Amino acid sequence: MTGVGAEDDIPLGERKTVTDFCYLLDKSKQLFNGLRDLPQYGHKQWQSYFGRTFDVYTKLWKFQQQHRQVLDNRYGLKRWQIGEVASKIGQLYYHYYLRTSETSYLNEAFSFYSAIRQRSYYYQVNKEDRPELVVKKLRYYARFIVVCLLLNKMDLVKVLVKELSEEIEDYTQRFNTEDQLEWNLVLQEVAAFVEADPVMILNDDNTVVVKSNRMLEGGVPQLEPGMVVGQLTLADALIVGNCNSQVKFSELTIDMFRMLQALEREPVNLATQTTKAGTLEPSEKPAKRENPHKYLLYKPTFSQLYTFLSASFKELPANSVLLVYLSATGVFPAGRVEYEGPYDFGGVLTNTNRDVVNGEAVQKRNQAQKEMHCLHPGDLYPFTRKPLFIIVDSSNSMAYKNFCNLFGQPLVCLLSPTVYPKSMQDHSQRGSLFTLFLYNPLMGFLSVCGLTSMRQGLWEKSQEFLRKVFHDIGQMLTSSRAIDQAFLQFYGDEFLRLLMIRFVFCCATLRLHKLFR
Repeated sequence: MTGVGAEDDIPLGERKTVTDFCYLLDKSKQLFNGLRDLPQYGHKQWQSYFGRTFDVYTKLWKFQQQHRQVLDNRYGLKRWQIGEVASKIGQLYYHYYLRTSETSYLNEAFSFYSAIRQRSYYYQVNKEDRPELVVKKLRYYARFIVVCLLLNKMDLVKVLVKELSEEIEDYTQRFNTEDQLEWNLVLQEVAAFVEADPVMILNDDNTVVVKSNRMLEGGVPQLEPGMVVGQLTLADALIVGNCNSQVKFSELTIDMFRMLQALEREPVNLATQTTKAGTLEPSEKPAKRENPHKYLLYKPTFSQLYTFLSASFKELPANSVLLVYLSATGVFPAGRVEYEGPYDFGGVLTNTNRDVVNGEAVQKRNQAQKEMHCLHPGDLYPFTRKPLFIIVDSSNSMAYKNFCNLFGQPLVCLLSPTVYPKSMQDHSQRGSLFTLFLYNPLMGFLSVCGLTSMRQGLWEKSQEFLRKVFHDIGQMLTSSRAIDQAFLQFYGDEFLRLLMIRFVFCCATLRLHKLFR
């Protein structure tokens, strides 16, 4: 459609097809670009906009399928353009997952990303002298890798990393670009992420077996008749990662990655359906799995963290719990003061542009002033007006030890050790041992014992034994007369129940192990 004469030769119906396609394409781009302007917090503001965007992309996808021949001949539709539409739909599903915590949307995103690779939609990009198109392909690979990591498809991740490495090498050689270091850093980050687990599970032929660590059906000790527990439900979780030098990929530290999976059920594999003709069809309502809504905050500033906390607090339903997980560098007070209040023990680091002093600890020279870039225990006091479950994994977790319950609502603080044996400090970049116990207790136990691998059969037997241990821990918690009632009020929720049981197992392991004495 380059000239007037050429347009006159096009049948009216085909011309309308091209016009309709251009309209849908422009509308989809406009709506997609508007997604970044939506507030990241709050449950309701974004839903209608997401719905409209998804509807347009669904129509666009089906339209190009139905009119492919006309679009090929009259519009000059290229395969990479089809790939871009599929990639955008994959991104929509991924962001749906981030907004809703419904893991089934990850399967949907995977289906579209996988189809792009299987159908080689981006294959011709390398033959065009347009670096911006190659960057689209590289970004697609990075996004696909993130989804595969979250779905524990580690074998595919390794294949994708190899392909991405080859694509980056070709890209930098052809175009001599300035972003070579950035893309090489992406490769290094994902490689470190894949190797972060301290223990490998091996089958009989020494192949690494990948196990999911999301909550499995029947994987939580059940409530027994006569157990008196609360009816609270975990509704919202803030997962904060601000550890210096910890392995990360795509604004997810390894601790954040582990904790978000500990707060999700295993997804049902009912992903995007394939019709008889082999065409992908977006599914608007994947099978629902009840997971708490999560905010993932990578190195937030204090104001960002407080904004998300306030939004979660405001929208928390009745009889619900807000969980705050803090994996962050410790901030210590400069000296002792006469009165020790909730702002005198330090806390955990929030993001700032200046460098951290002494690597792990941030010190204030002026003792009369408190550290600004820090989440102090007192900063969380206003949010104890509703049930609050706090997990602090930090070198200064003890700052939260004397956390006051001012309003009588259920409140629990699970605190990490502040000091680890030297042999375990060396592996701190690969994630915290404390969070590892909350995510995968058996892997944490084996790591403490210095084991780096285990046969699959023995792993399964150990897991079965651990289930019995967890059952006993649960009975001890619910039958204890000395336990704080807040633990029992939270025990009715499966996610919180499992976290508390794993915490007890972690404490027992570390207290009894000779390295921690």
